[in-house]
Amino acid sequence: MPEVRKVRICYHDRCFDGASSAAFFVRWYREAFDPQALFAFQGLLHSARQVYEERLFDGDENVIVDFKYSSSPRLTWWFDHHQSAFLSEADAEHFRRDTSGRKFYFPEFRSCTKLLSHVASTKFGFRAPDLDDLVYWADLIDGAQYPDAQAAVEMKDPATQITLVIEGASDSALIAGLIPQFASMSLREIAAQPEIRGQFDQLYAQHLKWMKIIRERAELKSGVLFFDVTSENREGFNKFIPYYLFPEAHYSISISRSPARIKIAVGSSPWNAAANPANLASICERYGGGGHAKVAAISLPPGDVEQARQVAGQIVEELRSTFQKVPLQSK
Repeated sequence: MPEVRKVRICYHDRCFDGASSAAFFVRWYREAFDPQALFAFQGLLHSARQVYEERLFDGDENVIVDFKYSSSPRLTWWFDHHQSAFLSEADAEHFRRDTSGRKFYFPEFRSCTKLLSHVASTKFGFRAPDLDDLVYWADLIDGAQYPDAQAAVEMKDPATQITLVIEGASDSALIAGLIPQFASMSLREIAAQPEIRGQFDQLYAQHLKWMKIIRERAELKSGVLFFDVTSENREGFNKFIPYYLFPEAHYSISISRSPARIKIAVGSSPWNAAANPANLASICERYGGGGHAKVAAISLPPGDVEQARQVAGQIVEELRSTFQKVPLQSK
């Protein structure tokens, strides 16, 4: 019997778009390349000292979706859409010299899942119409294209309920287990499963507590909201809560802490734009972070609380000093 091919997929952990990207690749690879392939999944989180260990790429094919580039010769596929996609200029140059035809970077896409769907369709002739709903929701969620803050925070759609489970899961194995389901089941079917339903109900109760904590601790000044929740010792609150509670906010900066890191989250309201908006990825890149122009983050070691507060304070002051208000745009 021929040896079964192992495909290692590394994806952005605790992220709906990351899991969806991995699922789309699974479906594509099985139907277009090798229906017998064995898939192994590895979630990746941004860290203060980001580095890829070579032993991570232990497959016959090694794939990264929705995460930073690696120049490892063992990496065979790569897809990303973040402005801050490269750990170094050397990595960016390595990507530019690549001739494999299997590494794709399109920062104009709002989601990596939509990017994958586009590449698979236009360059390889692959279509999976039953995954259109997954692609649609990944693009809406990762691109913050909700019609209003209520839709993002009240979570009445199956996709938003699954997103809460993914972002709040304490066990990455749960997310890895969802990836094959994303490739073959509807979002409504997945959300209705007892395990997912139970996780959602538990996390939604925490979600309501987060809303209370953020309301109590947030300070809004000159259109910029700031709050520090490092004392909670956990991440995972819905990033749209600030704009739901404070619709007049244009930017939101927060500090949270988990056992793995301190996270400074920097975002802008999708529903209340500022004139001449700042590029938040560029701001965060100065401190070793990155992301997108409208939402970005910085990771620091879990003990560096004071350093995180200094960095967050500098960003808050910068945004408050340059803030300009414009009327809301009708959609």
